Amino acid sequence: MFLSVIVLFNCNSNKKEEKQTSVKPNIVVIYLDDLGYGDLSAYGATEIQTPNIDALATGGVKFTDGYASSATCTPSRYALLTGMYPWRNKDAKILPGTAPLLISTEQQTLPKLLKKEGYQTAIVGKWHLGLGTGVVNWNERVSPGPNEVGFDEAYILAATQDRVPTVYIENGNVVGLDINDPIEVDYKNNFEGEPTAISNPEMLNMNWHHGHNNSIVNGIPRIGYMKGGEKAKWTDTEMADHFLVKAQDYVKKHKEEPFFLYYAMQQPHVPRTPHPRFVGKSGLGPRGDVILEADWCIGEFMKTLVEEGILENTLVVFSSDNGPVLNDGYYDDAVEKLGNHKPAGPLRGGKYSIFEAGTRVPFITYWKGKIEPGTSDAIVCQMDLMASIANLIGTEESSTDSQELMDVFLGKSDKGRNNLVLEATSRTALRSGDWLMIPAYKGVNFREKVGIEVGSFPEFQLYNLKNDIGQQNNLAKSNPDKLAEMIQEFEALRGKDYSLNVKDVKFR
Repeated sequence: MFLSVIVLFNCNSNKKEEKQTSVKPNIVVIYLDDLGYGDLSAYGATEIQTPNIDALATGGVKFTDGYASSATCTPSRYALLTGMYPWRNKDAKILPGTAPLLISTEQQTLPKLLKKEGYQTAIVGKWHLGLGTGVVNWNERVSPGPNEVGFDEAYILAATQDRVPTVYIENGNVVGLDINDPIEVDYKNNFEGEPTAISNPEMLNMNWHHGHNNSIVNGIPRIGYMKGGEKAKWTDTEMADHFLVKAQDYVKKHKEEPFFLYYAMQQPHVPRTPHPRFVGKSGLGPRGDVILEADWCIGEFMKTLVEEGILENTLVVFSSDNGPVLNDGYYDDAVEKLGNHKPAGPLRGGKYSIFEAGTRVPFITYWKGKIEPGTSDAIVCQMDLMASIANLIGTEESSTDSQELMDVFLGKSDKGRNNLVLEATSRTALRSGDWLMIPAYKGVNFREKVGIEVGSFPEFQLYNLKNDIGQQNNLAKSNPDKLAEMIQEFEALRGKDYSLNVKDVKFR
């Protein structure tokens, strides 16, 4: 647990002394993938222990009402980096690995904001915001990408671990590519002679449940088809260690200057492929094992901040891009070995859901010596980091959606947002004070495939979350005045064209 290391560090006169806090603090965003509100012991989990993340929570501010903007990955990442609601961009939805860059190169972003103020900026880990212009030659430098929207350094996977291309990309170039074995990628048609999960099931060491039956890499069936690039393909079980080392190396390289690191971890998204060190350690199957793996990685990363003498000048923000999901395309015992663990905690729904568990996620801010430890019930959203960090470093940010809440993030105030528009797979809802209003949506309340209530009902829903955090009592009919008030507030924020005819929900 990294906090014990801090004590040893401060007591040993032979170690480096902590640097004095500079005018511009380092900023690190640690972003997990599909981690649920109830997946951490700091948030009430009893079947799994996450001591390193818990150390952030007990040493910083643990938010009980912290939100991603969306219940799926791409939109939340868009909001985090741009400070804008993703529903303002019609293309901000789950992207294939061949999608063009979602963020305009002319758009303001968090790394651009910081770079202008003298920060070195980097992303290590999952990107999933599109690359190039829509027609990508993976054998040449892929552009535009993270570098063109503000990151000085970028070491990424293009989309998700379950999508092709299954290669690392460094500053636009595929790492380890053999030019004599060029990469080809297609999300519609397979390449002649290339095995798939359907044609060659004997090659699998992980079975697919839905949607993941295309190209096979490392015995794992993926979404999309890929040919070539054999030497460049990643090893799934080594991915967490690989990204950890890259994040640590970045800190060591740039410790003498203010830096912004977006450390976008891949856990616990599918395919869940823990390193052998963690296999079976959780008792909850691979999903629990990769959560333990992520916790360990975070502990090792925090030790690096200590050892390099920069912990006291570094603001760390920890969160997740959306809520939890168990069966998201593979048979991996996530359901069978769940036991008494509740990934969503007391919340209803999960990933893809307009219910609370889709967007309310673990959210922690940590800054040793600057943040008074505690728990906050203030409503905050990840896109508020844009305006808040701008204020912290003494500049301005003009986003219409990001709110300046740095005093809240530092634990100096409990006055968070008054309201927040939440989004899940083409549907939006309103959180205002203690209340949540979900508009009427035509369509089916899907529970098949992923086993999650996505929250689509043909009638309005109204919940008092202070009294009913599990959203079991719909008060829309019994409290028509409050419903009318919420609808009026929602339309002022979102507009009147919000009650979409959602006939289907595409999960993958």
